[in-house]
Amino acid sequence: QVQLVESGGGLVQAGGSLRLSCAASGRTFSSYAMGWFRQAPGKERECVAAISWSWSGGNTYYAHSVKGRFTISRDNAKNTVYLQMNSLKPEDTAVYHCAADQNINKVLASPDYWGQGTQVTVSS
Repeated sequence: QVQLVESGGGLVQAGGSLRLSCAASGRTFSSYAMGWFRQAPGKERECVAAISWSWSGGNTYYAHSVKGRFTISRDNAKNTVYLQMNSLKPEDTAVYHCAADQNINKVLASPDYWGQGTQVTVSS
């Protein structure tokens, strides 16, 4: 019921910013909790942020490693979720995937729907 396509990745210097977008197909987007995951070679997948469903934007979750630097938001009218990444560090380098599930807790662990991912590279 949900198809996800990420965009906005690229190369940025340490301390810089990037804004990732995840566009969802259909009109069911607003019914789903959304999350952002990242995975680097040799490292486990990490959920960096998630947002619950609500007309006002939803409640949010952040991994300790990104808290205070990343902001997740959603625009249900545009069927889009965003990840604003500020004060980027080289250790933020990874492929970033957006994900969706009807259950916020399941988004954090094993979401039903995944995007293809977008590469983020942070140079020192």
